Amino acid sequence: MLISKLKNYWASLPDFSMSHILLRIPLAIVFIQQGLSKFPVDAAAGGAFGIPYLVWWFVCYGEVAAGIGLLVGALPTLPRIREIPLIAELGDLLTRFSGITMCCVITGVIWVVIKPESLVQFVLNDYLHLSLWVGGLYFALRGNWAVAVQKQNRY
Repeated sequence: MLISKLKNYWASLPDFSMSHILLRIPLAIVFIQQGLSKFPVDAAAGGAFGIPYLVWWFVCYGEVAAGIGLLVGALPTLPRIREIPLIAELGDLLTRFSGITMCCVITGVIWVVIKPESLVQFVLNDYLHLSLWVGGLYFALRGNWAVAVQKQNRY
C-alpha cells in the first residue's frame, strides 16, 4: 500500500529538466565576476600571490571563459537548438570542460591562496570555495545530463 502511494506520488511530480540552469547562472556569474575583477591582467597582481605571470594569465582568462562556457553550454539544452546535429554533444563537451576548468582554478585558489591547515578545516570554514569547487565538479561529471537523457529516450 505504502509503496504504491509512493510510486503514485513520484509519478505525479513534474519533470523539470531545466533545473541545471538554477545552478549554472549563479556559478557562471561568480566566475565571470571574479575573472573580470582581475583585468587588466597584471604580472604584479599574480606576483602578490607568488604566481608566475603565465599561470595568472590562465587564471584570469580561465575564470571568465569557464563562466561563459557554462552559460553557452546550456544553450543546446533548449528544445529547438538541441535538434541541430552535433549541437547537443558540443554543448555537453563545453559544459564538462568548463566544469573541469572551474575545479582547476578553485583547487589552485585553495592550495596557493587559502592554504588550509587541513581538509576538515577547509570544509568547515570555507563554504564559498567548497561550493564553487563542488559546482564545477558537478558540471564536469554530469555535463548536460538532461539532454543526454532526452536523447537516450528518443533512440
